[in-house]
Amino acid sequence: MFLKILDYIRILSVSIAFFFGYQIAFAGSSYNAIGQLHFMIPIIIFAIAGLSGLEGLFFSDQSARLKGFAIGSNYQKQSAYALLSYAIISLLILILNWGIKAELSILFVFMFFFILSAINHGREAIIHKNYSWQNINRPFITLFLILGLIYPVIIACQSLNS
Repeated sequence: MFLKILDYIRILSVSIAFFFGYQIAFAGSSYNAIGQLHFMIPIIIFAIAGLSGLEGLFFSDQSARLKGFAIGSNYQKQSAYALLSYAIISLLILILNWGIKAELSILFVFMFFFILSAINHGREAIIHKNYSWQNINRPFITLFLILGLIYPVIIACQSLNS
C-alpha cells in the first residue's frame, strides 16, 4: 500500500511542479522559460528519480513484486543508485546555482533514462503481458512529461543561443 501511495506522491509532486512552474513562466510581462525550468527541474527529478531511488533501496522486493519483476536482483540496487545520482546532482546544481545549462544537462540525462525506462515498461506490458500499474502508465506519463517540458526547453535553448 505504501508503494502505491509513493507512486501517487510522485505524480502529484510533478503536477504541482508543472502548475507552479507555468505560474512562474507567465507571471511577468514576457514568458520566462528559464525561471520556469529553474523551478521545475529539481522538483521533477527529485520526485521521480529521488523517490524511486529510495524506493529501490529500501523497498526493493516489494517494489519488484508490485511491478511483476524478479526479486533480489543486484540490478535493482544499481538502478536505485543511478536514480539517486540524478536527484543528488540535480539538487547540487540548484544549491550551487550552476545555471540553466547545467539544469538542462541533468534534465536531458534524466529524460533519456526515463524514455528508455518507458520503453522497457511498455515492452514488458506488450511482450510479457505484464499489465502492472507501472508498466501500463510509464509510457503515457513519460509522453505527458515530454509534452509539458518541450516548449519551455525549446524556448530556454533558443534564449541561450541569442
